[in-house]
Amino acid sequence: MFAATAATIVSGAVAERIKLSSFLVFTLVYVTVVYPIVGSWTWGGGWLADRGFHDLAGSTLVHSVGGWAALAGIMVLGPRIGRYRNGKIYAFPAHSIPLATIGVFMLWFGWWGFNAGSALSADPKATSWILVTTNLAAVAGIISSTALSWILAKKPDVTMALNGCLAGLVAITAGADVVTPLNSWIIGAIAGILVVLSVYMFDRLRLDDPVGALSVHLVNGLWGTLAVGIFDMTGNYSVLGQLFGMAAYAVPCFFGALLIFVVIKKTMGIRVSEKEELRGLDVGEHGQEAYSGFQIFTNI
Repeated sequence: MFAATAATIVSGAVAERIKLSSFLVFTLVYVTVVYPIVGSWTWGGGWLADRGFHDLAGSTLVHSVGGWAALAGIMVLGPRIGRYRNGKIYAFPAHSIPLATIGVFMLWFGWWGFNAGSALSADPKATSWILVTTNLAAVAGIISSTALSWILAKKPDVTMALNGCLAGLVAITAGADVVTPLNSWIIGAIAGILVVLSVYMFDRLRLDDPVGALSVHLVNGLWGTLAVGIFDMTGNYSVLGQLFGMAAYAVPCFFGALLIFVVIKKTMGIRVSEKEELRGLDVGEHGQEAYSGFQIFTNI
């Protein structure tokens, strides 16, 4: 399930312009070849675990692994048509903020099992501790991302608040079992700030990420993994040990995904046609619409 989650992170980053068949081929190769190899390095007593690297439930092993692949996919695909024009950044309105909010609430609820279940025991103290630190980080992420986006954009941005929640959850995932509740709040609050700033950063770099997957999963996966070394209350983990593990995952995940995407692009093609992209992938890829009656968006 964690391997599948890593692949879904990529799906949001490459949305609205990738061929479904090409994405499925990428997912098949990445999840069956790359993920099992790098996953075994930590969980189950791998060589990184022996070197003191700690990642409870996947800030690196799920979120950064997916984030590095998402970065590679964005680089190979390029931005959506009309996203960056004449030196300006044009926002594409979200389809449904209420549905996005419900989706985040579902993820938040599932994260309790995601993290607490990774204790691999029914010990009430261990699981309860993880539940508390996980929840506090999510709340802190919402508060800090809402506050910062309000300051920068002069209005509170719901999408930033939602991504702030997810950023806090991603960041606490590595160390939910080894940090105090107060420090989990700090980790989540920093994550909320990072997600807002990195959304602006990736846009300035012309890396088109429709759902903010890089900001949520890659940036805060890295931050959460590093935070273990900073806030560890057990004395077993260090900043250097965490940095070493982060680098060990970055290289094979990014370049492995980049190789897969490039091969797919050269063989079966990776991007839909301009006409399909403007009309919408529901019609181009599936021959049907999720919602009928909308006017075709052509003024870009």
